[in-house]
Order: sequence, then C-alpha cells, then structure tokens
Amino acid sequence: MPKLTKSERHPVRFTLNGRPVETWAEPRTLLTDVLRHGLGSTGTHVGCEHGVCGACTVEIDGEPARACLVLAGQVDGQAVRTVEGLEPEAGRLSVLQEAFRRHHGLQCGFCTPGILMTLDGLFRARPDADEAEIRDHLSGHLCRCTGYAPIMRAALDARDRLNQARREETHA
Repeated sequence: MPKLTKSERHPVRFTLNGRPVETWAEPRTLLTDVLRHGLGSTGTHVGCEHGVCGACTVEIDGEPARACLVLAGQVDGQAVRTVEGLEPEAGRLSVLQEAFRRHHGLQCGFCTPGILMTLDGLFRARPDADEAEIRDHLSGHLCRCTGYAPIMRAALDARDRLNQARREETHA
C-alpha cells in the first residue's frame, strides 16, 4: 500500500456488487461514507457509527463486515457487496428479501439491510443453520420496531426456501 497523506484524496478501486468502481477518498474516510455519498449506494445505513447496531453491515470478500468500522482504503482491490447486490436481477427481490416482505420482517426498515447481509452470509456458509445459530448471528443487530419475531419467521422461511431450491437444482 502506498504511503498516504492525511489531507490528500487517494484513488480507491474495488468491485461493488459485481462491477468495478473507482472513487477518491482521504485516508480517514469510512467505507459507509464512500458507499452512500461517493457512490450513491444508500442501502447501507449508518446507525451508531461504532459497529454496535449492525445497520451498516456489508460483505467484503464474502464476509460480513461493519462498514462504519472500515476505512475506504482498506477495500482497495476487494469485492464489496451491499444490500443492493442481493437482487438476483433488477426489480426482482431475492428469496431473503421476499421472505422479509412476506413476514413483515421490517417496519421502519432502518436495520433491515444489515440484517439481510448477515443472513445472506450465514445461509451461504451454513445453509442448514438452526434457529439458535440464526439468533446468534442476529444478536449483533439492533431493531427497535419489530421485536425480532417477524425477523426470525422471515429468516427461517428464507432458509427453508433456499434449501428447497438447492434440492430442486440437485435433482434437476
């Protein structure tokens, strides 16, 4: 990594939701700021700015991360996926997003993008995650509207539908 000066902006190149992007950022610029203000990817929400609430969760090289704790320069050369990247195609919800809609797993929706990104990573890594494991993964997310019951119903439904789709693909 080149030596960075604190007051100059430097190029940051990474893949965002499957497409290469280039932006400029000061070394102290957070990934949340680059995503929201520099690239217009406003699905990543900023809540506590301390990594506690989970609203800013994205995937960096396939792993969930709190974007409010990551400097933009740290993702140079990496792949970043935000909630906008969950859509299988433009205008079509993913199985996970659809389950949240169906079960009213969101109310104000502020925490939802981070929760969706965490669950997406969990279900890719552990397709058969049980309820306790799902609850454990979601324990780092704060939601003030739903009481978590609809979120859990949506998560369990999405897990089951994703597994059913995998079984159907295997037998096709």
